[in-house]
Amino acid sequence: MPLETIKLTAKFKLKTIPEGLGSLFSTYREIVNLLITYAFENNVTSFYRLKKETYKGLRKEYPELPSHYLYTACQMAIAIFKSYRKRRRKGKAKGKPVFKKDVIMLDDHLFKLDLETKTVKLSTPQRRLSLKFYPAKYHERFKDWKVGQAWLVKTPKGVFLHVVFSKEVKIREPEAFVGVDLNENNVTLSLPNGEFLQIITHEREVRTGYFVKRRKIQRKIRAGKKRKELLEKYGQRERNRLNDLYHKLANKIVEFAEKYGGLALEDLTEIRASIRYSAEMNGRLHRWSFRKLQSIIEYKAKLKGIKVVFVNPAFTSSLCPICGGKLSPNGHRVLKCSNCGFESDRDAVGSWNIRLKALKMWGVSVPPERQPMSRGWKVTRYNYMFQK
Repeated sequence: MPLETIKLTAKFKLKTIPEGLGSLFSTYREIVNLLITYAFENNVTSFYRLKKETYKGLRKEYPELPSHYLYTACQMAIAIFKSYRKRRRKGKAKGKPVFKKDVIMLDDHLFKLDLETKTVKLSTPQRRLSLKFYPAKYHERFKDWKVGQAWLVKTPKGVFLHVVFSKEVKIREPEAFVGVDLNENNVTLSLPNGEFLQIITHEREVRTGYFVKRRKIQRKIRAGKKRKELLEKYGQRERNRLNDLYHKLANKIVEFAEKYGGLALEDLTEIRASIRYSAEMNGRLHRWSFRKLQSIIEYKAKLKGIKVVFVNPAFTSSLCPICGGKLSPNGHRVLKCSNCGFESDRDAVGSWNIRLKALKMWGVSVPPERQPMSRGWKVTRYNYMFQK
């Protein structure tokens, strides 16, 4: 069985903030900005070149700082500069990039995490500190996982350690694929046995409801501490509600796909660049965090040994899955093929075409007995109120 690596990030809140940690954040931010300036002025995009040309000078200026802080600062500076160059080419950035956050990147030489004793050992200019963190139930799943990079983050709520864990899992050869079409308010599955399942998620109503609440707060309350607190409160409620929805929805999708061993999703990484509708529709689609749901589905599926593939989303809802002809609207969310007479809900068409693309990508031909659906078929709909 082929192996694939899963990476997940876990958050650990430190119980105490030792003296000197604040100065470490400010020193690190200062170093990253020096490196960004050097990369900007000399057009350096290579981590190794930046480290080679700046390390000796930084070592003299910060002799007490462990050397690996300089290495990770170079990594952060290069990542920030590359992101700035990409946005500048699109006309979305001006001036010079600046690092303002209280964030420190850590490698395996700068920290050691112990899930048994619930402590993290952190290297500082003065000494190696042993810090306790608040345990969470989900931390237990990472006991057998490999610890990778981490980020030390200071927020108004405290200091957090964000740790990346990785694990190699065995992926079995898929017998067939389940096509998944993600939409604002539903998820439609095309099953290899010819059935279609549509799960009504109500995500659009949840997002729109919280959006309206935030707009009311912004209109009624002037800028200040109270307004900021209320916006953060409802923003956090929305995130919690949708996170719960995404995880339950992903579990249900993986449950259906586990029987067949394969799951097909659309590659939607560039979709935001093509969103050009009305102002209301643009705002609604930009608030839809489809990629987050996809990433949750992907890692949950891989943990079960399910093969996940991403297909080109072009024409999945506009071409006939029977004859490949152009589909035309024939009523509310119904599409009809003028060539062969095929007719169905557009979401069912999308999920079916996604499954067919995955089969072609995998080199599997579609058997004729799977295509009697030109005469019509039933789409089973479930109104799952996951958010309750």
